[in-house]
Amino acid sequence: MEGSAAGALEQAQAHHAVHYVNRIGWLRAGVLGANDGIVSTASLLAGIAASGASPDVILLSGIAALFAGAMSMAAGEYVSVSAQSDTERADLAKEKKAIAQQPDVELQELRNIYVERGLKPELAEEVARQLMEADALAAHARDELGISEISTARPVQAALTSAATFSAGAVAPVLAAAVSPAPVALVVVVVTSLLCLALLGYVGARLGGGKIGRSVGRVVFWGMLAMAVTAGAGRLFGAAI
Repeated sequence: MEGSAAGALEQAQAHHAVHYVNRIGWLRAGVLGANDGIVSTASLLAGIAASGASPDVILLSGIAALFAGAMSMAAGEYVSVSAQSDTERADLAKEKKAIAQQPDVELQELRNIYVERGLKPELAEEVARQLMEADALAAHARDELGISEISTARPVQAALTSAATFSAGAVAPVLAAAVSPAPVALVVVVVTSLLCLALLGYVGARLGGGKIGRSVGRVVFWGMLAMAVTAGAGRLFGAAI
């Protein structure tokens, strides 16, 4: 009997060991950073190459885009996620004050949430009461505000992840430009970047549990569109200059 109970416990632990949503914080920042690194750098290089610029100018533009983009992504992620974190802290402080001043009202509020989710009123009230006794703020943060350990804003993590993945994504088109002779630089940069985008879509789908074909298709489509528009602009304005 004990063996079967232990086996059931092991199965339950294995069942809950991996959830895709647990990766959402760093996966979102990672995919965004890598995608932006590939698309923005490759698009810039495509525009510069299409304008008829020399290989040195193309390579220098790519290197500058890599560093500028990485810093921009880090700063942008840190600022935006910090704003989210500030909002979370303000809501938690407000909720903590309400729990201290009106515990009965907050108990009924939590009870009503569980009733709306399908529990019977008596059971909902008992669950709410026990959770309030265990950790009232955590219960309200999770079930009323939607703030949990999984979704909590982490500005530094988001900034570092975005900067690192942007740089990793931008390296591919920059290297492609570095080894390509001027006549074929545009083609090599575009093809290399599209292959990297397809790989990114595949990895993102595998890590996030999404459909591989859909994930690959959307990143390749938008990357191709961005490079086509920028290359067109480079050719148009390069010819005009």
